[in-house]
Amino acid sequence: MSDIERETMEYDVVIVGAGPAGLSAAIRLKQLDADLNVVVLEKGSEVGAHILSGAVLDPVGLDALIPDWKAKGAPLNVPVKHDNFYMLGEAGEVRIPNWPMPPLMNNHGNYIVSMGNVCRWMAEQAEELGVEIFPGMSCSAMVYGDNGEVKGVVAGEFGRNPDGSIGDGYEPGMELHGKYVFLSEGVRGSLSKEVIAKYDLSKGKEPQKFGLGMKEIWEVDPAKHREGTVTHTMGWPLGSNAGGGSFIYHLENNQVYVGFVVHLNYKNPHLFPYMEFQRFKHHPMVADLLKGGKRVAYGARAITEGGYQSMPKMVAPGVALLGCSVGMVNVPRIKGNHNAMLSGKAAAEAAFDAIKAGRTSDELTDYETEVRRGAIGKDLKRVRNVKPLWSKYGLLASLGLGGFDMWTNTLGFSLLGTLGHGKSDSAATEEADKHKAIDYPKPDGTLSFDRLTNVSFSMTNHEESQPCHLQLRDPSIPIAVNLPKYAEPAQRYCPAGVYEVVAEEGKEPRFVINFQNCVHCKTCDIKDPSQNINWVTPQGGDGPNYPNM
Repeated sequence: MSDIERETMEYDVVIVGAGPAGLSAAIRLKQLDADLNVVVLEKGSEVGAHILSGAVLDPVGLDALIPDWKAKGAPLNVPVKHDNFYMLGEAGEVRIPNWPMPPLMNNHGNYIVSMGNVCRWMAEQAEELGVEIFPGMSCSAMVYGDNGEVKGVVAGEFGRNPDGSIGDGYEPGMELHGKYVFLSEGVRGSLSKEVIAKYDLSKGKEPQKFGLGMKEIWEVDPAKHREGTVTHTMGWPLGSNAGGGSFIYHLENNQVYVGFVVHLNYKNPHLFPYMEFQRFKHHPMVADLLKGGKRVAYGARAITEGGYQSMPKMVAPGVALLGCSVGMVNVPRIKGNHNAMLSGKAAAEAAFDAIKAGRTSDELTDYETEVRRGAIGKDLKRVRNVKPLWSKYGLLASLGLGGFDMWTNTLGFSLLGTLGHGKSDSAATEEADKHKAIDYPKPDGTLSFDRLTNVSFSMTNHEESQPCHLQLRDPSIPIAVNLPKYAEPAQRYCPAGVYEVVAEEGKEPRFVINFQNCVHCKTCDIKDPSQNINWVTPQGGDGPNYPNM
């Protein structure tokens, strides 16, 4: 790509990703100095199109960034009124009382929101301050300076042929240079992954851990709707097969968010996370809520779960990682958006101080210090042992011992110290012959749905004439290695039906990638046991078009 000539644009700060972290950074920069030139580049067709989150939002990040958010019309309209926890069995449920839980688990003062709509509102606030926001602009490459520092990004490249060659209508895009570049791509961002590897930012840290979150929006019978009710469940249908659980959030307009999270460190390659989600909806408690309603949207996204001990170094020369590019989700609270906002604010303040002092393209060490020692670090440090306890000893141990550890951490200490995670999620996958195949009920088309039908409710679209953005490092591995050894789990772990093994009579099986279906969840990049799939950005504007996630 070095022989391609591109126009360049110069900015003070270039921000990749219009999620809560990137938009918070942009807003804070302009609050500090209205004359700073700030640009936000978003790969979705519009701000919010690729945002998927639960979401119950702790407003602490918004309080710090825009204290008068309520007066300015932020779409936080449904305060949490009721907080329920259940342990599910196949035919029934047991309510876990709220009183033994540490105070940090209380959702009082939080709001059920669409983070896509929150980000759309934040983008409006940013543009009013003079931030330039360009949706439909995938950032396909980093630009490095002569001394190895990050100088900028390439954005807006269109028109390559499926084989990667330059097509007739090729547009080379532009180089956008900044004194500092902020990567706020969300979980497993392609540029963030490159930067972490180039500067060895994960050295000395625990492996990052992930979950796969799947979500549907349902319109339910008004008689069953309980606005402001938050329900979390654990147990069935996953049992001992995998960690995870569900969320059911009643927002306004008789709508309910129904979601399911599967931790990606599961061992059995026969596990089918999407079908676990569909089976969950047939539990009597859930089925009763959904019967007579209709599903109106679907999506999926990976979640960072490694927490405090898995956060890589966040800065390198000229670049800072924000939000889920680092991994700032508080796993037991199932919340990370507040920390993403706080990280954006902290990065902006560090960059402002640096630019004011005449610095450029160095390491924003003040940002990293603030994240690790400030509100974000304190939030994550208190819960750092819950995920490794769950991974190593199971659900009951994480409830008992993890709950005890969270209680002691509220007093400022932990008898357990800081536990490690061990293997990466891809390395946790065991060979297929060590596990039994799982027989999943066929979706009924009323409560449960096949993947391709559900993907149509994500409004996903990709221009088919472009190169496949799901790159195989070695095209032979899916059939030669993953199929005989792991029963090729890509057929199952992908929540959008992108990967197929096609076996025609008398012919060798083929590995097929239906990249048009991809909802950009990044699970394949994370879970593939051979680490053979590399997710890169497709053309700008392609992918899901989530309306209200």
